[in-house]
Amino acid sequence: MFDIKLGLSILQQNVKIAPEAPGVYRMLNENDEVLYVGKAKNIKKRIVAYTRIEQLTTRLQRMVAEVRRMEFIIVENENRALIVENELIKKLHPKYNILLKDDKSYPHLMLNLDEEFPALRKFRGNRSGHAKYFGPYASATAVNEVLDIIQKVFQLRSCRNNVFSNRERPCLLYQIKRCSAPCVGKIKKADYRETVKEVIDFLEGKNTNIQAELSKKMQQASDDENFEQAILFRERIRALTGIQTHANLEYSGLQSVDIIGIAEKDNWCCIEIFFVRGGQNCGNAPYFIKRTEEATPAEVLEAFLSDFYTNHLVPKEIFISENLEGKEFLETALNTKIKTFSKGDKHKLIENAVKNATAAIERRLAENKSIHENLKEMQQYFDLPCLPKRIEIYDNSHNQGSYAVGAMVVATPEGLDKKSYRTFNIKDPDITNDDFAMMKEVLTRRFDGMTEENRPDVILLDGGLGQLHAVHECLKDYDLSNINIIAISKGVDRNAGKEFYHQIGKESFALPYRSAIAFYLQNLRDEAHRFAIGTHRKKRAKSMVKSVLSEIDGVGAKRRKDLLNHFGSVEAIKDASVDDIAKVAGINKKTAENIYNFFHK
Repeated sequence: MFDIKLGLSILQQNVKIAPEAPGVYRMLNENDEVLYVGKAKNIKKRIVAYTRIEQLTTRLQRMVAEVRRMEFIIVENENRALIVENELIKKLHPKYNILLKDDKSYPHLMLNLDEEFPALRKFRGNRSGHAKYFGPYASATAVNEVLDIIQKVFQLRSCRNNVFSNRERPCLLYQIKRCSAPCVGKIKKADYRETVKEVIDFLEGKNTNIQAELSKKMQQASDDENFEQAILFRERIRALTGIQTHANLEYSGLQSVDIIGIAEKDNWCCIEIFFVRGGQNCGNAPYFIKRTEEATPAEVLEAFLSDFYTNHLVPKEIFISENLEGKEFLETALNTKIKTFSKGDKHKLIENAVKNATAAIERRLAENKSIHENLKEMQQYFDLPCLPKRIEIYDNSHNQGSYAVGAMVVATPEGLDKKSYRTFNIKDPDITNDDFAMMKEVLTRRFDGMTEENRPDVILLDGGLGQLHAVHECLKDYDLSNINIIAISKGVDRNAGKEFYHQIGKESFALPYRSAIAFYLQNLRDEAHRFAIGTHRKKRAKSMVKSVLSEIDGVGAKRRKDLLNHFGSVEAIKDASVDDIAKVAGINKKTAENIYNFFHK
């Protein structure tokens, strides 16, 4: 029910009781559905802004017209408000909030300074307070390039802890001058720690300081007639000079900055972000926004910053293409500086980000046009009532009945929806050699959990008429209205491109050989096959690891997990000494001896 006068009066009532403190507020409609989740430094002042109807966009006026109730959460500061808002938006998916379509994770570099001889490692996941992190980097390639430079210049170790603690002589990396071999005492602990400090300076963009310090050390080594050490310092200086020579001049002087531009075209909205660390371009990536609800670019960008930086490292500065209403709040919450520029070199950097965002939209439009044409042909060939919005493709995988899994992948007009992929561990051990029975279990479990939101238009099966009839039989008690089930079987000589397609009540047929629609459906089937096999292999590998460790007396599920987390693999546990195994939390000397003896019978 839309009534802007009623909604306005409810807001005015809530202004009287709203707290004058930082926190999060929720707007709800007459059915107690959350319409919007917002944050504020002062909740009362923020709600007052919504009562000035004439200053609101059409989208927000519509939201006010639906409001029937409000809820408040008081928090200690702006940073906490940002986190709570983000958690609630992801949990509730409010109608009027701008939602991020992609939820990418980026690789970082990590130095665990608690280690005696820290190693620089690639890292993804939740960060802890016991290590120093650098990044993010837009791709694994960008991370590998930096790691390669650091190995050449600084020669930090790169081996795992269990390998490091068990070495008796230097490895090949020491021979080719990629490691200083702290494992066998080729470098003193104090000198290694000094190198670690240089690595941190390098990753934070303090190259000039490093080179000046290295020059002093080279001169001192030369004066002491330690020419081998002097040559080592000289090579480091040369490598750093080479890096600076090839660095992008436009990023020189920028130490820790994210450059962000937003673009809109044909109902698409994209945000492009460039990561710059220590004067180096660490890559860029596009983000597509899936719900903008007539929001302005500034509103979309503000929502993006709130969401993105609750999950990623915040740089010292953020350059953006729009002026934000909540800029001051975000600067306080994120402890950074948010800047816009109307001219100059930094403005050109932002313009470049906007151009990249526009180009990303154009690429996505071209891809979607191709998919749209394929879906139109699919609708015609298979006599579908409408253009498919959700296609689910199923496949099974097992090894002679062992480690049986079913897999579901999802395709939409925007491409493969990998967040909606699902795997099903086959629960009934008596059916793992029967593909029909496995598919029946998978689809029954899928349809039991189906909602209107995830209801498919098309189900694509890897199989022939037998598979098709078996699936229809197992789903006869479910509502299959507007759900089309299609089976795809191998063609003549099992030749890709000559597949046959089957539907209940229709004659089987083959699509035109090497046509775009044939390739599209083959790719969907192959993606389901790839996903099923990959899941099966992971399950098999995990089971094999568990089965080996479970044979050891005194090693239960928790200890198996602790051992694998500490050593990384069964092979590493095999190579470990009793003392190394005893270092694992929860493993005493006696259990360590049992584990060692098990692998060294």
